[in-house]
Amino acid sequence: MITEIRRTCIDGEITVPPSKSYTHRAVALALLAEGESYIERPLISTDTEATIHAAKQLGANIKMKDNLLVTTGRKRLRCPEDVINAENSGTTLRFFTAIAALAEAGYTIITGDESLRRRPMDALLGALTKLGVSCWSSKGDGTAPIIVRGGGIRGGETSIIGWQSSQFISAILIAGQRADGMITLRVGGEPVSKPYIDATIAMIERFEGCVERSGYTLYTVGHQRELKATEFRVPGDFSSASFHVAAAYLSDGSVMLKGLDKNLPQADAAILDIASKMGADVNWLSGKVVVKGRGTRKPIEIKLRDSPDLLPVVAVMAAATPGTSTLRDVAHARLKESDRIQMIAKELTKLGVKTKILEDGLEITGLEQPEGGVTIDSHNDHRLFMAFTVLGLACKRGLRITGAESAGVSYPGFINDLTKLGAEIRTI
Repeated sequence: MITEIRRTCIDGEITVPPSKSYTHRAVALALLAEGESYIERPLISTDTEATIHAAKQLGANIKMKDNLLVTTGRKRLRCPEDVINAENSGTTLRFFTAIAALAEAGYTIITGDESLRRRPMDALLGALTKLGVSCWSSKGDGTAPIIVRGGGIRGGETSIIGWQSSQFISAILIAGQRADGMITLRVGGEPVSKPYIDATIAMIERFEGCVERSGYTLYTVGHQRELKATEFRVPGDFSSASFHVAAAYLSDGSVMLKGLDKNLPQADAAILDIASKMGADVNWLSGKVVVKGRGTRKPIEIKLRDSPDLLPVVAVMAAATPGTSTLRDVAHARLKESDRIQMIAKELTKLGVKTKILEDGLEITGLEQPEGGVTIDSHNDHRLFMAFTVLGLACKRGLRITGAESAGVSYPGFINDLTKLGAEIRTI
């Protein structure tokens, strides 16, 4: 499908969809906690459905009732009767590679779509092997399909690199709650996406688990506590909200975002500070965030190491901002659903935006008002699709963007919500 969006000024309010990251974590931990957990207002998307399906295959009883996931975990996980399909979800692939080791004797096979089968897994496989887990890539190249032999996680000391993905660390911290012995995890170098690790630990604590830590490079996971079933309301998603923040900025419009919670760690909450530095008016008002574009836009120099998913949205904001913006320390964005650094540069060039690819990011010299009127390829990457769609609000002749169906990975209601705010969008 091709989505066509015209230059429009948005104005209105929406309730931000639930957090994908917290939904993943809540479901994974509920699987490992005996008894019934109640996950209120979960995000239901292609990615989170993959996690729900994986938990079911390992023995969880999960039912959806009135926007509530009622999840009954298991003391002993069962060996899946079929291959676990993680679809396009890196979180599902990483988390359940570790969790599958806790299953009873037998083998779990985890795979995904073409994009997911290119994403690196060798660091996690190596770390789990040191903990007594038999696991390997069926292709022998460190990518999915992954095969995991059940029987438990022995415990002991292990190490992992920090620069590829924080999901590796989170996977071990979550599965380690049910290890047979104490786990000491050392992280080589400063890890990326640190707020996602904070979110994992916050959720483990909600289920009464325990992680001791020294900064972001040393973790101890004890096995002396049993995870306990709990009730948890999933907060609004700053990742999804970032596209509406950008829409207000790019269209000189206004949006009120409801349902966000700044008390739980979310990496992409950084979008509010970034938008403010680039010239938007951002205010918290009684649990709501109001963002207004003010017409005067400022280029930015920013490091996105801890919030790599913001690269697409900040890049399109920079594309319609006169002057040169520099987005750095985000080399790990090449390992997402697409090589986001390469693909963003390729597509912005179609708009006449001068873009320089750096070793760890992008240098973008924006235009006062891009001409538009061209077709942009989202490369089936949900965040690229949503970012380029809101960029169309700032283009004289709008934009056409391929891959609308990819939004279902994280934000199925994206087009409807943007339309509610006044954007002129049609599918052709």
